Order: sequence, then C-alpha cells, then structure tokens
Amino acid sequence: MQIKRIIAFAFMAFLLSVLGCDKEPKRMDDYFVEFATLLKEGSSIRFQLDNGQLLTPESNNNIKGEHKQRVILNYTPLKNNRVKVNHVSPIYTGAIENGYPERFNNDPVKIQSVWVGGDYLNLIIEVEYREKPITLALLRNLEAAGIELYLSHSRNNDLPGYPQIMHASFLLSTLRSEHPENSKQTVPFRLFINTHAGMRLFQLELI
Repeated sequence: MQIKRIIAFAFMAFLLSVLGCDKEPKRMDDYFVEFATLLKEGSSIRFQLDNGQLLTPESNNNIKGEHKQRVILNYTPLKNNRVKVNHVSPIYTGAIENGYPERFNNDPVKIQSVWVGGDYLNLIIEVEYREKPITLALLRNLEAAGIELYLSHSRNNDLPGYPQIMHASFLLSTLRSEHPENSKQTVPFRLFINTHAGMRLFQLELI
C-alpha cells in the first residue's frame, strides 16, 4: 500500500510538471520611456525625440495633443522608425518669458532632474499640491550681463498638501535665434531654481 501511494504521488508530480511546462509566462515587449515632441501635420502624427529621431506610430488611435506639445512617450520599437505606442502623457510645455523680477514667484520645489535636450530645458520636479493648480514659468533676467533664467513657481496660496511629481519642458531656441550668425555654436546660460534648501544655480548649455 505504501509503495502504491509513493507511485501515485510521483505520477501526480510528473503530471503537474508536464502541464506546468505548457503554460510559459508571457514575456512583455521591450519598451522605452522618453521625453518627446508631438508633431501633427494634418492627419499625420509623429514623435520627435530629443536626439532628433522621428518616430511614426503604427496607429494614431487615441493619440491626442496639440502640435509641438511635449509628452512622455512610452513605446515599443518596430522597424524603420515605426513604433507601437503604449502610452502618451502630455507634460507642461512653455517657453522663455520676460518679466523678471516683477513676475517671479519663489515657492520652493524639490529637484529630481534638470537637463537640456532637443532645444528644450527639461525638468522633473516635486511640488506641493492640494487643490489649486500651480503657476510655472521660465523668466529671463534682461538686466544680467549673460543669459540668466529663473524658474518661477507659485502654489497660488494653496492649502498644505502632498508631494506631486511634475514634468515640464521649456523651449530655448529663442536664445539661439538672437545670434543667427552663431546658430551652430553652443549657447551657455545660467538657471536659478529656488528649493527648500535655498536658491540653486545650474550652469547649462544649449547645444
């Protein structure tokens, strides 16, 4: 009787192992997540990465947004720069404005990442939010000897809230157009951002 139980148990274990082999876990497609610019020409939609590469989605269904809107693009590469779009998230898109210091708001932010790519200043910051939309702007100090930019951030007197991650892109190409004869040269500038630890300075370049 004991031998029969052992044989039956061994058979069941073998059967389960065979059945289990038929159910291989489904592998997820490789994907990338990058900042990109949405380009719309009539019914045609493409995405331009910050390295200049143009991507064409295999389907335009459910892709919304304005021309030159900055987005976070989650995609799976196919062939010939065609991609399967998994998700598109619009992000705050702005440009350099005048008005420093009268328009400057210095509510602090927490910086996660700051970089220049594709003629844009790209930011990932943490802001405090409860119910009122924040005001964000990139202001230029026209009185400075060089190019000085200030990130203006206002919570608009919102009540104490919770940390929220925010993505933003500001177009910098006007800095290059000021000197068209040197359009291929690097344009250095200084960026000031007020944080909880005080004002931070970033030395950056528009390439």
